[in-house]
Amino acid sequence: GWWGRGCIMREVRSEAPGPELRHIFHYGFLTIHFWSIMLTFPTHFNNFTFQEAAKYNKKVMVLDFVTPTPLGTRWGLGGTCVNVGCIPKKLMHQAALLGQALRDSRNYGWNVEEMVKHDWEKMTEAVQNHIGSLNWGYRVALREKKVTYENTTNNKGKEKIYSAEKFLIATGERPRYLDIPGDKEYCISSDDLFSLPYCPGKTLVVGASYVALECAGFLAGIGLDVTVMVRSILLRGFDQDMANKIGEHMEEHGVKFIKQFVPIKVIFLLTVTIYLIFQVLLAIGRDACTRKIGLETVGVKINEKTGKIPVTDEEQTNVPYIYAIGDILEGKLELTPVAIQAGRLLAQRLYGGSTCDYENVPTTVFTPLEYGACGLSEENAVEKFGEENIEVYHSYFWPLEWTIPSRDNNKCYAKIICNIKDNERVVGFHVLGPNAGEVTQGFAAALKCGLTKQQLDSTIGIHPVCAEVVSEMSALRPGRMF
Repeated sequence: GWWGRGCIMREVRSEAPGPELRHIFHYGFLTIHFWSIMLTFPTHFNNFTFQEAAKYNKKVMVLDFVTPTPLGTRWGLGGTCVNVGCIPKKLMHQAALLGQALRDSRNYGWNVEEMVKHDWEKMTEAVQNHIGSLNWGYRVALREKKVTYENTTNNKGKEKIYSAEKFLIATGERPRYLDIPGDKEYCISSDDLFSLPYCPGKTLVVGASYVALECAGFLAGIGLDVTVMVRSILLRGFDQDMANKIGEHMEEHGVKFIKQFVPIKVIFLLTVTIYLIFQVLLAIGRDACTRKIGLETVGVKINEKTGKIPVTDEEQTNVPYIYAIGDILEGKLELTPVAIQAGRLLAQRLYGGSTCDYENVPTTVFTPLEYGACGLSEENAVEKFGEENIEVYHSYFWPLEWTIPSRDNNKCYAKIICNIKDNERVVGFHVLGPNAGEVTQGFAAALKCGLTKQQLDSTIGIHPVCAEVVSEMSALRPGRMF
C-alpha cells in the first residue's frame, strides 16, 4: 500500500559526569578526537597534526568513536567531512551536475536517449566504496606515523584510563534534532542521507542552512521532488544578497519553498494524502559534542547555551594543558580547511611556534548554482566600516558553456566589497556560478595580500572564462541594501 510521512507544521510570524582523569603523563599528545562526530576534522588531520607532533618525537594517541544516529547509521575513521560531509556531498553534487550536463549535451550534438534515469543505489555504493578506501588509508597513515589509535566504543562496559601531558579536544558537532514528536523515529539527517540504502523519493528538507540547501539542490538535481521548509532566512551568516539569489535560482529549477513555518509533529501514514512525502531530512543546524565527555571534571569551561569552548588565540582552553580546535570553538569558522590548518599549526606551536589566521577564510556552498565567498558579507562590512565607507562593485554574467543550451541567462553574479578609506581595499569577494570554489581559492590568496580595486582593474582576465568578470567589474551597484 501507499505509505509516507506527514509533517504537521505551524506558521512562524516575523515578530519577533565523565570518567575520572588521572595525570600519569604517559602520552605527550592525546587527542580526544571523535572523528566521526566532526564536521571540520577530516583525515588530513592525520597527515598534519599527528605528523607534526610526531616530528618532535612525541607519543601521540587518538581516542575515537561514533555514536550511531537514531536510525543506527555509523561510519569509519575520518570524521564528518570524509564520511558524512564534504566528500559525499561534493560527489552527490557532481552526480546532479552530470544530469544537467547530459541535458545540455543534446544542444551540443550528442544523441542522448530521452529517458535517462538516475540509480540512487549505484551512486551511494560508489560513494561509500570511495569513503571506505579513505577510511583504510587513514588507519594505515596512523600506523605509519606510530600514532596509537583507540576506538573507545565499548559495548562491554570496560573502562580504560589514559594520561598525557597535553590534551586536544576535537569532537566537532552532530546534527540537531527538533525535539518534537516523531523527529527521531521518522526523520533522517545528513548523517544518514549519504549511505541511505534506498532513494529518499519525495523529500521535505527542514532548515535553510548550507547543509539544507546543498542537499535539497542535489536531490532535486537527480530528479526528486524537493520542498524546503524555512523558518526565517536562507543561509544565516552569509551575504543575504547572494543567499536570496541562490533561493530564487533553486525555485526556478523546481525546488519548492515553504517560508515562515516550522514543523510541530512528524507522523507515519499508510494512506495517500495531498501532502504525502516519503522522507523528511532535518538540516536545522549542528550542536557541539562537548557536554558528555567529562569536561566539567577537569574544569574546562564551555558556553552553556551553545556548548562551544572559548579559547585563546593559541587554541588553549581555560585549563592550561587542554586545547581545542574545529567546530567546537566559540566564535570561529566551522570549515574543514580551517581545522586542518589550526591542527597543524597547533602542533607546531606546542613544540615549535605558529598561530592560525582566521581572517579572510574562503568557503563555498555547493548549491546547484555554487556560491564562493571570502572576507566580509555586505552586512558585516557595513557594520564594521559604516555604509558611507564601503563601495560595492558587481556584475551579472552568462557562462559561455550555458549559451548553447540557452539556460540561466544572467543568473550568475559576482560582487566585491571595497573599503573606500583604505585605498578601496577589497574586504569581501562573492561569486555565484559554476566552479565557484575553484574561482574563489585564487582570490582568497589575493585578499590575504591586501588586494585593491585598482590592482584588480589592472589584472588582465583570461578569456573566455567566468572568473574574468571580476577583472572587468566597473559597475557600481545602484542603491544600497539598507
